[in-house]
Amino acid sequence: MEYRQIEETAEWLKAHTNYRPQIAIILGSGTGELADAITERECFPYSEIPNYPISTVPGHKGQLIFGKLNGVDVMAMQGRFHYYEGYSMDQVTLPERVMKLLGIKTLLMTNAAGGMNPEFTPGDLMIVTDHINNFPEHPLRGRNDDRFGTRFPDMGEVYTRRLIKIAKQVAEEQHLILKEGIYIGSSGPTFETPAEYRLFHLWGADATGMSSVPEAIVAHHSGLEVFTLSVITNCPDSKVVKEVTHEEVQQVAATIQSRLTALFSGMLPLI
Repeated sequence: MEYRQIEETAEWLKAHTNYRPQIAIILGSGTGELADAITERECFPYSEIPNYPISTVPGHKGQLIFGKLNGVDVMAMQGRFHYYEGYSMDQVTLPERVMKLLGIKTLLMTNAAGGMNPEFTPGDLMIVTDHINNFPEHPLRGRNDDRFGTRFPDMGEVYTRRLIKIAKQVAEEQHLILKEGIYIGSSGPTFETPAEYRLFHLWGADATGMSSVPEAIVAHHSGLEVFTLSVITNCPDSKVVKEVTHEEVQQVAATIQSRLTALFSGMLPLI
């Protein structure tokens, strides 16, 4: 997407809200209720925002929210865009480039994921410490725009250690158990086959999903700090995988709403 289009989107948002937050939140499948905790809110449906795609997936409400969470100004996406919806990588990662122009410094993300680590159970929360990019297209492919970042970004610390440390501190204070692991992102929309689950685990992945990786790459490329939390919604056996449905993913994700809200609310003042 051309710089002028990204700039047009950012300028439209600046003209429609007086909020100038430095923290953005992207809420994944079944975790959108955290947005209800945002006060003094201003909401913009994606359909009204210039150049913005529209969420087509159930459980993604499709609106951008500006307001306060635990007294801190935030920008929150209630629903994201996925490669499997037919959007280009430029469209999937448009929000992160817009965030850069809006002055966002920190991006917090959630996603729903299948857990492959045998120590995980549905309902666990996993801090993403690293990722494997298994998408068929790289979000930085094509001409690089130096106004966002360097042509060849280092990927040694995509998920900021400072934010992970804050999350652990808050979780300890709240008596909240957080797991840690590596997330592998693939295009979807099919859930993984038993062989794919086994392969991904052999590669070193602890959880798998259909989002977050392109967004994290582009946010990191743009100089944003990134923190990602996976909600483990299903844990397939390595040999026999019971049928997984999107409805089941949403139901399990919904059970962690209060824990997720408490964790992010506690993190914000420390960021």
